[in-house]
Amino acid sequence: MKSPKIYAFIDSQNLNLSIKEINWDLDYKRFLIYLRDKYHTQKAFLFLGYVPENKRLYDYLSDVGYVIIFKPTLELNGVVKGNCDAELVLHCMIEHENYDKAIIVSGDGDFHCLIDYLIKKNKLAKVGIPNKKKYSSLLREFRHPYFFYISNLKDKLKK
Repeated sequence: MKSPKIYAFIDSQNLNLSIKEINWDLDYKRFLIYLRDKYHTQKAFLFLGYVPENKRLYDYLSDVGYVIIFKPTLELNGVVKGNCDAELVLHCMIEHENYDKAIIVSGDGDFHCLIDYLIKKNKLAKVGIPNKKKYSSLLREFRHPYFFYISNLKDKLKK
């Protein structure tokens, strides 16, 4: 029996801000290796708001193996906005026929309907929650057996 094709869909803003909130920086290369080793992830989509000054970072993330999906950003009162929730859901659906199981990486309750849909279609592998102590209560119903907590992996994934 062949192993299932697993794709990861990563809300980079939620992941990055949640990990920084607990005072460490994620090593994205190690995180991708973790997803490949632990869950046999074949593709990892990373959703980012595009900021031209971060081109070197984007090149690095692409070079280590992420598929980068950008959203244009807006600057409002000196704050750059580039919420990628819609892009993550859309690409999860665009790729739906290409994977057997999906990993969603975010603690954002906006993904409740996507996670619920994937479970009903038997397409959800896991939900990676960046911060075990702070994620949307809308996701709690999916804790068992789906959650894994990135904040518990500091020793393996810290930059």
